[in-house]
Amino acid sequence: MTATQDWPRRRLLPIGIATVLAAAIAAACSGPPQAVARSPNAAGQTIKIATWNLEWLIAPEAFRPLAQTCLPRDSTDRPHGRFIPCDVAKDFNRSREDFNALARYARQLDADVIAFQEVDGEAAARLVFRNYNFCLTGRSAVQNTGFAIRRGIPHRCNADVRDLSLHDVVRRGAWVTLFPDTPRELQLLSVHLKSGCARKPLSSMDRACSTLARQVMPLETWIDARASAGQAFAVLGDFNRDLQREPAPRAAPELAVTSLWAAIDDGEPAGADLINAADGERFVNCSPSQAFSGYIDYIVLGESLAQRRVAGSFERVTYSALDATRRKLSDHCPVAIRLTMAR
Repeated sequence: MTATQDWPRRRLLPIGIATVLAAAIAAACSGPPQAVARSPNAAGQTIKIATWNLEWLIAPEAFRPLAQTCLPRDSTDRPHGRFIPCDVAKDFNRSREDFNALARYARQLDADVIAFQEVDGEAAARLVFRNYNFCLTGRSAVQNTGFAIRRGIPHRCNADVRDLSLHDVVRRGAWVTLFPDTPRELQLLSVHLKSGCARKPLSSMDRACSTLARQVMPLETWIDARASAGQAFAVLGDFNRDLQREPAPRAAPELAVTSLWAAIDDGEPAGADLINAADGERFVNCSPSQAFSGYIDYIVLGESLAQRRVAGSFERVTYSALDATRRKLSDHCPVAIRLTMAR
């Protein structure tokens, strides 16, 4: 909802004069202009949703002790809980300027709701997303998924989707309800699926693919439950999978055991037909130094919500060459779309 300032109303002067004086005093005392939080109403009855993996985002006060007790990435003696690899301790000790640069890109993105990944907790999230509220998973490890929700947007933080974590071996799903108990209600899930199996068949003997394959059923269960309930929903996040190069599911249903997209987009139950917002969009790397060939960060819309997508609203916010060189940003950058609001 649009930020406003409530000034005292006194009738010591005629109302018109008092209004002019109050405005003058406010202008003189308010200092530099501040960013105003925009509600979906202010955006022409649309809401902008986005996803952004922030790559080991940890607040400085939490980072320092973790860096002192870091472990080699190939260590087999890993504790169950909070630690970081030593290469992360070396490469991601972010400065104030680094956090400010990320916050600047967050302002440029200007989304109403951002699904994020690899964020340690609310203290870290607040350094990037200012004037937002947060829902985060409660995993003890430093990488959590969650949401930044612009202040003024009604929402409910739901229980973690723990089944996606395979008993906290990998990341949980963060689930938020926007505009709960109203005709505008939206169900959003932020995910960060297992890395290392971008294009191999899920049936591969590769360990990463085996783990990703085990995440399919919990993800499909969440999707099917939303569709069965007739709810508008979307799954946003880092899928660590090149979904756009996987075969269309109903063209090759036998591939459901090897293809993530075929498994989750099987069209059952009614309403579970999925739309990938990146389909048909040109791929853009996050910075000139990157040489990736396709997206792995996606916004996947349920059937009813896909009908409310604003045509031409797909957006990729990229980093300048200078920032990518000088600042510790992320190897991912935001992807966003706009949706019309239900009436």
